Amino acid sequence: MNHSAPTPGDLAALLAAWWFHYDEWNPVALRALMTDDISFTCASDTGTTDYEDFIRADLHGADDVMAWKTDHRSNSPYPLRHNGTNVFPTGIENGELSFASYIFVTKIIDGKPHNVSSGVVRGTVRTTDTGPAFSRVEVVLDTQDSVRYADHVVAEVRWRVD
Repeated sequence: MNHSAPTPGDLAALLAAWWFHYDEWNPVALRALMTDDISFTCASDTGTTDYEDFIRADLHGADDVMAWKTDHRSNSPYPLRHNGTNVFPTGIENGELSFASYIFVTKIIDGKPHNVSSGVVRGTVRTTDTGPAFSRVEVVLDTQDSVRYADHVVAEVRWRVD
């Protein structure tokens, strides 16, 4: 069946549903938001956190993604809130809409929201027989200390040259 590429509105609704159903752990609804051949990766930006083994994933196929998410969610706090912000399309190719977004994650300590993490999410969405679904999701969590941007750029250039 020939499907048109998802719209930016489809993307925003899909991303919101993805985080909501993960946080509230509705695996049936979450599974419905991914293609059978989904690719899912997750890591920190440094790759050296104390909890890297807990967050690192490089998975292919909905069954493997759901198995990892089941274990990961079971061992994460509740309530947990992933807020997908600044989501926007970055291109369309072969009927798939690519996107980028920030995430900001909180949990509750002493009755108040507490910052857990932030990061960048990139991926692709395609229209399936049941509607828009993620075909790729890449999460990179922020763990490096913030520095003046000019210093970051110099370090980035030095890293690429070495």
